[in-house]
Amino acid sequence: MILSRLALAAGLVAATVAVAHETSGRHGGRVSDAGAFHVELVAKGDTVDVFVSDGSQKPVPATGFRGTAILVVGGKPTRVPLEPADGNRLTGKSGIALGENPKGAVQLTAPDGATASGKFN
Repeated sequence: MILSRLALAAGLVAATVAVAHETSGRHGGRVSDAGAFHVELVAKGDTVDVFVSDGSQKPVPATGFRGTAILVVGGKPTRVPLEPADGNRLTGKSGIALGENPKGAVQLTAPDGATASGKFN
């Protein structure tokens, strides 16, 4: 009985740690920490949208940002250059279908030259 309770507690702690780094976002994507920012990755068809927010989840204007999404599709890495769009969104096209929840990373360069990356498992 004690061992099963310990196993349950360990499982809950592990689940909490796993969720702490990647959560659901306002636009239906997954959110990950990227340095001082949070990035939400939304993939639909061959389009990648990345929404940038600050630590308080307030949108950060995408103007001046550059980025690259490096996503694994069919076991191979696919690089998608990201350009600022409207509001806090950067967007790019991959040329191939990505699936809804591709694994990979988003690398950002902020207007001040600082770089950061967020991982998506």
